[in-house]
Amino acid sequence: MQSGVSGWYARLDRCLENRTEQIHIWLAAWEQSLLVHQPIAALLPEDWPTLPANLLTDPGHVLDHLLARHDAEEDGRSPRGAHPTPPRLADAVIASELLESLTRPKTPPQTSSMHLSNLPPGFRQHLEKLNLPQHVQETEVDDESEFERVELGLRTLSGIPLPVADTSCGGGIFHARLIRRHAENHSDSTAEKKIADTTSLLSSFQLLDNDELVVASTRQRLLLECIRFDLVSLKSNKPGCLPRKTAEKLLEKAVQQGDTLQGGWPWSNAPHLIVTNPPWLRIKDRFRGMEEGSKLRRELGEQLRGLTDNGLPRFSTMRGNVNLYRLFIERGLQILEQGGRLRLIAPDSILREQSSHPLRQLLVESHGWSDIWAIEEANHLFPGMTQGVAVLGITAKQPTENLVIHGPISRADLRRDLKGLSNRVPSFEMETERWVAWAKDTWAIPRLPRDRIERKQTLQILDRLARLPRMGEQQHAIATNGHTIRVRVGEIDQTAHSKSIETWVKGRGSRPFIRGVHFSEDEDGNVFVRHPAFRTDIPSRANERQLAMWCGSSDSKYGPRLACQAIVNAHQERRLRWAVIPSGCVLGNSVNHIELHEDIQERLIGSHGTLEKALHWMCGLLNAKDLDEWARAWSANNNVNNYELEMLPVEVSSEIPELMLSVR
Repeated sequence: MQSGVSGWYARLDRCLENRTEQIHIWLAAWEQSLLVHQPIAALLPEDWPTLPANLLTDPGHVLDHLLARHDAEEDGRSPRGAHPTPPRLADAVIASELLESLTRPKTPPQTSSMHLSNLPPGFRQHLEKLNLPQHVQETEVDDESEFERVELGLRTLSGIPLPVADTSCGGGIFHARLIRRHAENHSDSTAEKKIADTTSLLSSFQLLDNDELVVASTRQRLLLECIRFDLVSLKSNKPGCLPRKTAEKLLEKAVQQGDTLQGGWPWSNAPHLIVTNPPWLRIKDRFRGMEEGSKLRRELGEQLRGLTDNGLPRFSTMRGNVNLYRLFIERGLQILEQGGRLRLIAPDSILREQSSHPLRQLLVESHGWSDIWAIEEANHLFPGMTQGVAVLGITAKQPTENLVIHGPISRADLRRDLKGLSNRVPSFEMETERWVAWAKDTWAIPRLPRDRIERKQTLQILDRLARLPRMGEQQHAIATNGHTIRVRVGEIDQTAHSKSIETWVKGRGSRPFIRGVHFSEDEDGNVFVRHPAFRTDIPSRANERQLAMWCGSSDSKYGPRLACQAIVNAHQERRLRWAVIPSGCVLGNSVNHIELHEDIQERLIGSHGTLEKALHWMCGLLNAKDLDEWARAWSANNNVNNYELEMLPVEVSSEIPELMLSVR
């Protein structure tokens, strides 16, 4: 969020702490501004902080932000981490799903005014060989069939599929943007046609949320949006506008309170389109800071796992640290009619994380996963958040021919036309055989560079390395007597043992404590451990000296180890940084390390003389550039997970014959 805007909500909290009152005051000022035609800023209480200019143009987005902060507090989270759906992203997603409007006359195709005889002879001959038509005719909409769909209530004249739903409305931004689109497409319509189509639209809205304040605020917000765009009259009857009372009755039915995940869908007609941005919240993070938070989390998990429909579990994809957005995907597909569309915004970790494998399998095998928008990290869409974003397009209960990845997408690529995306955005179709070979049947989606040459190189690396055994598999050359390589997290939790970790002081005789920050690389790309126990060139106040000494138990469990930083910066050039850790060191939980069975150690010592030499040899293999490119393509987030490292296709070169010949 731009400077001056991000702090306004915090200043408002200091001025008025009650979130419910904030929302009611804002909505009242918004309605009053529509009535008296004055800016909202002039109608707010005098003790409120001055409203930045950037917040004057879209009062709905301010409401979205206030409701997002309210939701965060209800969940036990900090309101500073609340991120409402950006209007620009909402507009682009909606544009990608809208039908061609029937309310505007078709623009006839324009032909070139230049005659062929005016072109040079060489150009004329070339064009005659190509046998090109004079113009390309756009595909015509079958007006008769589309008007029939309007009569059946399956779409509006303005091009919106009906019914259209949001399973976690949180302020109703998607439907608010639909109202705006609807009004724009009716700018030249007759009053009767506009009123009839608006009635059809509002009566086919389906928005659900489990919070009473959110439901009431969303109803009022959608009403004010309709008034703002001349679809509803505020005071008296106005040509082309619905009376306010009529609109309020329609919206009371359209926006309801309920639990999408645990309850039933309160409307009899299944939606044709669901557009939503559900909570990105793990069950384990719900109710944080609350007195009985642990009990509430346990009960919620048990309730969700115990839900059944027709004797079958409602949620078949619950695994690991369950994130609620995954459950909203599965539930949304259950609610939709066959052939209906789900467009959902989620963190891009869903495309690669191991715990989302069952969900991806469901999308591929039971539904039609047709497209992905891969929005790159640090996209400036969600202020202060570096997490990448994925927009999924899924057709419910029926297969589609292919899955197309669009991206990486930047903020500037999002459009209100052209199917929501700029023509500059690259796309890639996932071929099934190639996909299966890459992802080992997990249906994971790789990150691909935007640059055409870099993308080609990445695809070549994926194709080549995918043919190799993974490091943690029995087929890998290093596996011995049925024992494979395993990756573990460092033995010390830095938070739980904070009293035993201190700043490094020379001569104290304490053991080096290795954190992820201690992994570095030189100008030539060589990785090394930059710790004051091993280097004298580290300044006294450098971060590497802080929390660098272990003062706890002196029991030495490990000799030399091969370790990798477990938490990385999304923008650093290298993802994997492997280094050999000397014996006697203690590893924090921001470091992963390889655990070698005794049989594997014996083989390596037999081949290289000492374990430390063998580890340096393995370190060279693991720091290979192509392997790092592979890891970057399959990274789910900034955490380097154990399973990610175990699934590395480490290429053991034939230049090490003693290792290859010693395989039993």
